[in-house]
Amino acid sequence: MDHTALALIELGAVFFLLGVLGRVAQRIGMSPFPLYLVGGLCFGEGGLIQLGDISQFTHLASEIGVVLLLLLLGLEYSATELVTGMRRSWLAGVVDLVLNAAPGAIVALMLGWGPIGALVLAGVTYISSSGIVAKVLSDLGRLGNRETPVVLSILVFEDLAMALYLPILTAVLGGVSLLGGFTAVGISLLVISVVLVVAIKYGRFVSAIVDSDDREVFLLRVLGAALLVAGVASALQVSAAVGAFLLGIAISGSTAENATKLLEPLRDLFAALFFVVFGLNTDPASIPPVLLWAVVLAVVTTATKVATGWWAAGRSGVGRLGRARAGAALVPRGEFSIVIAGLAVAAGAVEGELAALATTYVLLMAFIGPIAARVVEPVARRVTNRTAPQTPA
Repeated sequence: MDHTALALIELGAVFFLLGVLGRVAQRIGMSPFPLYLVGGLCFGEGGLIQLGDISQFTHLASEIGVVLLLLLLGLEYSATELVTGMRRSWLAGVVDLVLNAAPGAIVALMLGWGPIGALVLAGVTYISSSGIVAKVLSDLGRLGNRETPVVLSILVFEDLAMALYLPILTAVLGGVSLLGGFTAVGISLLVISVVLVVAIKYGRFVSAIVDSDDREVFLLRVLGAALLVAGVASALQVSAAVGAFLLGIAISGSTAENATKLLEPLRDLFAALFFVVFGLNTDPASIPPVLLWAVVLAVVTTATKVATGWWAAGRSGVGRLGRARAGAALVPRGEFSIVIAGLAVAAGAVEGELAALATTYVLLMAFIGPIAARVVEPVARRVTNRTAPQTPA
């Protein structure tokens, strides 16, 4: 069969399968990302059917997916909101970082994956999935709850931490020297500072550059600007993902809202391909050997995220039920964890088992997170009722 015809057939089959999996996810009330990973596992190396004629397209598409994921994440925040969130949540953010990055780093060292593996797996276990958390809070009608600002402030801190972490990770994976690593961090801090200042004082001018009344022109400007900034950031070893995130922060007001609405379908399409590609590059046979470690990490980091949310909400004067809801809301891991593992695998700087462990861990946490958010309130109510002092009849 002609190469182009076969590639179109394979690509069409992949898109159709993703649509089916997305529908299944909607019916059972969960994020589709884990099912996309499962789809990739089925059609990659060691899977049921191996696809081979669309690798070049899917690789580039997956890179665009990462850029769009981070761009739209940046569009959700204004620079002022980020600065305010940092002031309010920095202590809770530090506690979150220590409690949830440490388990990944420790397991990586125990498995003999060295400092680089520890750095990668620490990021995988640390970062909560903003997309899954937002969806769960919306589905459960908790966006107006008293504990929700605490949850969102921790997510903002995590996003900013990623803006520093990803350049460091990119430099380490690239095998740069210690001086080069410090240079990358310095550039990243400088770029972030400049972008925040520009966004606060001159955000309207950045928005005006990409804005347009014509939807087609607007789409081309925003998408073109995102890819240009991501490419320049990557060339400076700041990370393409961080570049897109910072551009999103710099775009504000109605322009950001319109860009989000316009880019969401593209983000969903290319992000789905990113998860599929990650699954394609993971051999299902490599999962059983790391399954026990994935379960251990899932149990430990579920407990540490719940503890983080409980403590942070308590500092804000939230009651016991609200503290429990805040902790459970932070449990899911998803897109960012896979982005981190994908960068490491693409660089060839980590063991192949790390990709399998990250995949298995994210699958577990993406399932556990929404379930925990749903059951935590009735469980907490029962515990509270049992421990509350009884009034004599």
